[in-house]
Amino acid sequence: MADSLYERLGGKDAITAVVDEFYDHVVADEQVAHYFDDVDMQAQRAHQTQFISSVAGGPVEYSGETMETAHANLDITPSDFQAIAAHLEDALVAFDVEENDREAVLDAVSSYQDAIVTAAD
Repeated sequence: MADSLYERLGGKDAITAVVDEFYDHVVADEQVAHYFDDVDMQAQRAHQTQFISSVAGGPVEYSGETMETAHANLDITPSDFQAIAAHLEDALVAFDVEENDREAVLDAVSSYQDAIVTAAD
């Protein structure tokens, strides 16, 4: 049986490292940093690690709010969503995640775009 995406990513510790790298880039990006001004980033990083672990087929179930509820009042635009996705891809590249696995993670995250994006550009 082939390794799951979660295992190919390196499990919880590796996903945690990718998430840390990802948020370092996000909060440094003037376009999207404002979404995190009043956010407990330690808790946010933990939720994101749980979310990516879950969508990657890990032995983790995401227990946060639904995507719709969590993002309902944020007025996230398509270009902001794409900027954040680009930061995730950059973090995956920084940790030498193979292209097919990067695409699988990005596809899983992109499947939630309609629930996350609530404003026009």
